[in-house]
Amino acid sequence: MTAADGARASVREDPAVPTVPRIVACPDGPIVVRGDVEIVDDRGRPVPRRRRTVALCRCGGTTIPPYCDGTHKANGFSTAGC
Repeated sequence: MTAADGARASVREDPAVPTVPRIVACPDGPIVVRGDVEIVDDRGRPVPRRRRTVALCRCGGTTIPPYCDGTHKANGFSTAGC
């Protein structure tokens, strides 16, 4: 990684810099949310978020809902039927 790569990464994670929202469904894994997107629970309450890029669990096995903790790797979660 070059110094320029590090500078770009730090700018993307700076909460003062607006980013275009992007949501990516990872094959056999989480949904990655990047940018200014409010995440709310089933009652519409904001979910605390400390980073501009987060991974949301799709397998249902996480210990830190709604965020992914990597459990999908151990429980064999597959997106083949999605």
